[in-house]
Amino acid sequence: MSELSQLSPQPLWDIFANICAIPHPSYHEEQLAEHIMGWAKEKGLHAERDQVGNILIRKPATAGMENRKPVVLQAHLDMVPQKNNDTVHDFTTDPIRPYVDGEWVKARGTTLGADNGIGMASALAVLADDSVKHGPLEVLLTMTEEAGMDGAFGLQPNWLQADILINTDSEEEGEIYMGCAGGIDFITDLPLTREPVPAGFATFTLTLKGLKGGHSGAEIHVGLGNANKLLVRFLAGHAQELDLRLLDFTGGTLRNAIPREAIATVAVPADKAEQLKTLANAYLAILQNELEMKEKNLTVLLASANSDKAALTTASRDTFIRLLNAMPNGVIRNSDVAKGVVETSLNVGVVTLQDNNAEIVCLIRSLVDTGKDYVVSMLESLGALAGATTHPKGGYPGWQPDAHSPVMALVRETYQRLFNKTPNIQVIHAGLECGLFKKPYPNMDMVSIGPTITGPHSPDEQVHIESVGHYWTLLTELLKAIPAK
Repeated sequence: MSELSQLSPQPLWDIFANICAIPHPSYHEEQLAEHIMGWAKEKGLHAERDQVGNILIRKPATAGMENRKPVVLQAHLDMVPQKNNDTVHDFTTDPIRPYVDGEWVKARGTTLGADNGIGMASALAVLADDSVKHGPLEVLLTMTEEAGMDGAFGLQPNWLQADILINTDSEEEGEIYMGCAGGIDFITDLPLTREPVPAGFATFTLTLKGLKGGHSGAEIHVGLGNANKLLVRFLAGHAQELDLRLLDFTGGTLRNAIPREAIATVAVPADKAEQLKTLANAYLAILQNELEMKEKNLTVLLASANSDKAALTTASRDTFIRLLNAMPNGVIRNSDVAKGVVETSLNVGVVTLQDNNAEIVCLIRSLVDTGKDYVVSMLESLGALAGATTHPKGGYPGWQPDAHSPVMALVRETYQRLFNKTPNIQVIHAGLECGLFKKPYPNMDMVSIGPTITGPHSPDEQVHIESVGHYWTLLTELLKAIPAK
């Protein structure tokens, strides 16, 4: 952590280093939560938790600023756990290992957790730094945002005292976010039947790997490869001609991360093994041609394997392959209102085969509720055609933009004054918790800001050091400029 201790501003980077040292993937944030509670109480701050585990810390106003509108700084406690295939790392027990690489902070072989660890560190740094001037201040840290926004769903009215909420989960310095997409998970369960692999068949693992992956909202429009879709495309093209039997298929690990790897276990007649190798190599060349600008490390590997699993019957094989191959993925529609922003999308995130069932988990996002409904309807229709059962779950609302937001205007004016340029006012195609906060706190004025983070939800995640400094300056000056009640 010594490299980070040399960075400015302090204590933000020291606090972020401490966050990295404590494992906190989704559903495993309790150790970090207990650490922060103890830290706050050591500093004499009021700290409490609600029934779902959210943390609320209060700090009195700086002398002379007691009459300012109260503000809550908000971040989420959890991080997305993704690692490179050759990285040995247990996110529930091992610390993240950040390091400085030129202008960026990165992690060794894993996600960094700058999403939303830098925002969390900035909120705690405001609490720790008595030179920062502010009115009545609260810090809200929510549970399990990345895996379903559990903390935001559980937030109760009348707990927060603030009039203004500053969300710290944005990922582009110089942009102010005033709206975001809503989302819903969609699960398809397809029944399967199996039979023994015929005699004289050779078994292989077919692996598609080396994709960048990334955030299934903020990067869905970039043109990155989805391993689930790319691997099933090969199977759809060649299963029948090879008399291929499908024993297993697994791809992706999180519904909100674009899948980087998928693996199929297949069997073909021994006299077709060379044809399978030739087709796999040819397919790799096709993908390299199509995706050479986006996916420079893409590879397709075929290796001999031993498996005692039964294979899907040809009818089950064809239904599974056709269903997954037909599923839409990526951008469904761009917004007419927010230029340059995706309106509706979905990510075919996780595919797993059990003995008698295939499960496909998607995450649908939309700035418009009816956009979500449309994609749900498409997936329900596909499921019905395939004889699958489908169920949407965990839907959360978008954050409707408010063009007349006073805090948004204040952030814009403050940024202009500090940096002599006008920030972009944006709506983001990702899920921020602000939409859910509007239900218990409908009159709260909200805005979202943050430093520049690229590659979130992937091992390529990195945060730009200089942008953290700019973000900190904006945040602290904004707190100083909050008007009186």
